[in-house]
Amino acid sequence: MALEDLTPDEKRKVADEMNELAQLEENARQQQENVEDQMKLASLFGTTYVMSEYEQIELVSKTYNINASEAKKALGSFPKEYMVDEQTIPDLVRKMRMARRKLKGEQKIKMSKSIDSIIDAYSDHLNKCIDSIHWVSPYKLALKKMNYNEKTLLKLSKMKDTEIRRDIINSICKYWEAELEQDGMAYGTEFSNLQKQMNNAKREFKEIVKSVSDQSIVKTKREKVEDFVLKAVCENNGINARGIHDRMPRELMNYATPNTISKMIKKLDIVSLNGNYYKFSSEIKKNIWAYTAAFIDSDGYITLDRKMNPRVGLVATGERGKAFMKEMHKSIGFGRMHLDQKSPQDTRLINRLNFYSQDDVAELMTKCLPHFRLKKGNAKLLLELIRMKKSYKKQDWYRQRCDEIFKLMKWENHKDHVGFDWAKENIDLENISKYQDNCKMSLMDSMEQIGGTL
Repeated sequence: MALEDLTPDEKRKVADEMNELAQLEENARQQQENVEDQMKLASLFGTTYVMSEYEQIELVSKTYNINASEAKKALGSFPKEYMVDEQTIPDLVRKMRMARRKLKGEQKIKMSKSIDSIIDAYSDHLNKCIDSIHWVSPYKLALKKMNYNEKTLLKLSKMKDTEIRRDIINSICKYWEAELEQDGMAYGTEFSNLQKQMNNAKREFKEIVKSVSDQSIVKTKREKVEDFVLKAVCENNGINARGIHDRMPRELMNYATPNTISKMIKKLDIVSLNGNYYKFSSEIKKNIWAYTAAFIDSDGYITLDRKMNPRVGLVATGERGKAFMKEMHKSIGFGRMHLDQKSPQDTRLINRLNFYSQDDVAELMTKCLPHFRLKKGNAKLLLELIRMKKSYKKQDWYRQRCDEIFKLMKWENHKDHVGFDWAKENIDLENISKYQDNCKMSLMDSMEQIGGTL
């Protein structure tokens, strides 16, 4: 079935699925970049001695020519505790195993597969936790032989002092060396002595970790308040400080006030609009071009005016839409906002983020192009037009191609519009494929390779 044969609801569903796929692709790309960054840091610290946190920041700062704040951010942070429905994974697995005892046949097999999937995901989480602790990650293979859990790794991440870090590495290496020497050895006195060394190394590791107080890894009341504020705003966009305070448990309510909540809003990267708070997923900022492309596909436009000026815009309505446009404008870094405009139907106010200049449109379309699913054709037409206008206005084919691009843009924007008056726009649908084949991008490439534009 062709796209034009679908109903509006079906088209929206297809657009949502395509944009979700684009988001998944961008997330995978981002994860790959994060892995590569982690590998660079691991190789950097793996070739040096065990450092304190201060020395690590100084090394990263000098190596990549960035300031201390950026270097600290580059080191990353320890992943958040892995929980499902407010339960830790070990507790959840324990409960699932207890429930499995009462099952039989196919249900028991399904439960076992679910448990295995959760354990695999948790193992991957623990690996990420180890990778985030750069001073110990080069010894990852040996660390896995020690008795550790997520709490142990969190304590390791809190160790800033050089000496205590070196004591940890020393105990890990003692175990590792004894294990390597024991490998393939027949059981006997020497084997037993090496086993004793390994047990002592594990005990030493455990004692050092135990010396770090549990209090140091427990969240402070301020951190608990910040977590609650973030969760409250994400779940209730448009809420105010008084509403957040009223929802707090008594323990936090006595610690915080509406005034202190309003002061911490900026630090938590929450958008404030007339005293109401909005929080959009940090994933938007990580994958801003994929998200922008998805937004344009669904609630934006790519077009031309009669004078062949490119026009791109994002549209949202109401107070939440206004906050959203401000956040998008800040994240993209360019464009012009038009807020609180009256709608033709005199309903909710309309908010727009528009892009007018050729440079802005070219940058936006270039970065969003890989992620478009419905309006990729429109984006390619604008990029071709902008390139022609910048360097090829004197070519004999310029005016004819501009006319073709205008007609193609009309066709891209109205091809699903049943009953559109093509004759009024002087467009012969039989010529559309000819216009598409007449793209000048390859011609402009060849002209530039020969020796520049004419």
